[in-house]
Amino acid sequence: MVIRQIYTPCLAQASYFLASDGEAAVFDPLRETQSYIAEAQQLNAEVKYVFETHFHADFVSGHLDLAAKTGATIVYGPNAAPSFDALIASDSQEFFVGKCKIKVLHTPGHTLESSCYLIHDEDGKPTFLITGDTLFIGDVGRPDLAQDTAADLTSEILAGMLYDSLHTKIWPLPDDLVIYPSHGAGSACGKNMSKETFDTLGHQKQVNYALNPNLSREGFIAELLDGLANPPAYFPQNVFLNAKGYDALDHVLEKSLNPLSADAFRTAAEPADVLILDVRHETEFTTAHIPGSIFIGLNGTFAPWVGSVLEDVNRKLLLVTPVGKEQEAITRLARVGFDGVIGYLDGGFDSWQAAGFETDFIENISPEAFAEVLSEETTVVDARKPSEYQSGHVNNALNLPLDSINSAIHAFPKSKFYVHCAGGYRSVIAASVLKKNGNHHAVNVLLGMNGIRKTELPLVSV
Repeated sequence: MVIRQIYTPCLAQASYFLASDGEAAVFDPLRETQSYIAEAQQLNAEVKYVFETHFHADFVSGHLDLAAKTGATIVYGPNAAPSFDALIASDSQEFFVGKCKIKVLHTPGHTLESSCYLIHDEDGKPTFLITGDTLFIGDVGRPDLAQDTAADLTSEILAGMLYDSLHTKIWPLPDDLVIYPSHGAGSACGKNMSKETFDTLGHQKQVNYALNPNLSREGFIAELLDGLANPPAYFPQNVFLNAKGYDALDHVLEKSLNPLSADAFRTAAEPADVLILDVRHETEFTTAHIPGSIFIGLNGTFAPWVGSVLEDVNRKLLLVTPVGKEQEAITRLARVGFDGVIGYLDGGFDSWQAAGFETDFIENISPEAFAEVLSEETTVVDARKPSEYQSGHVNNALNLPLDSINSAIHAFPKSKFYVHCAGGYRSVIAASVLKKNGNHHAVNVLLGMNGIRKTELPLVSV
């Protein structure tokens, strides 16, 4: 038996590949499927099943493309109602991949169809549990992403379902079982995930609050719902794509890999519904960029921030990328359903400058220079999460997290202010969005809080 975790850090997402005796299965695949196919070919195995733990909200799964290319059967747990051919398994139904047995455990709570897959090794021993978003390392899935499926479904009801699923389906399993979740730290599908991407069930029973046997059902519901931020706006759109279908990634790449000269690029950007997305490094963007463009760099958690900031997966996009990174950018956009790229600037930003077209910039300031200008009258915006802000912040700083920038756009200062995050990535995104919307007053603090701390400025903790 071979089982492998394929972890994608920029999405904080894990998929899994299982092979035994000439057959293979893939669990929660990414949209780009070639790596799974190559893995199966290397092992002389036929991909028999594509198992989905639920309809994902934070990324577009590769189930349809993988099934189309391999002939594999797509499998969901109970209550799933996709708009394409799939096997809807019953609770406790068993599947075989070579000499391995896979048992479906229906675990509603994160969503109504959420299911885990208990994998028995070739000797019949239960060894791995692929938990999807039901159980994370240190956390559990949020219960507020399936409320649109029924008028009387609330977060409280789903949280109660999740408690029941954890205690009746997962708690009784062997302590030496290896837990393989769909996400790790950084995902918006939970609120307190560990940076570790797997663990034993026994250890999780000791350290994960959600598996605390002394926590009552009511206490679990209260704990789970406490401090739960609003989900990103693109989540329901990704659920729709995963349940209803989407274009093949090969087709998306074919239509999007469209090189445009600087002249053609400028013309293509004229319609109001077209957005220029610059994916270079933040320091390159602040130095010079095309006026009206928005920055979200490939070097950070690119796809989730695209979804949170741009919100609408149907946006028409023009890309400014480092030369040679065009296909990577398009692929990573497609991971979260943004298939609307209509072209990219051929030759990168240098070609725009060589054409003599207008450029813009964002003013930067070093942490040391920021420390010198900081006074009671200085206006400071902290673009980090509330939890980061509470761990220590500049005195009198206004906390306006990047993930709520669209709803809070009018709350930003209307005169000169300094904006920072932890390392400079999120603050540049914020400054670019503000500038796109007519607010030209932001000065970006280089290196953000990481640099500010080194200046030994006195910081406030809550």
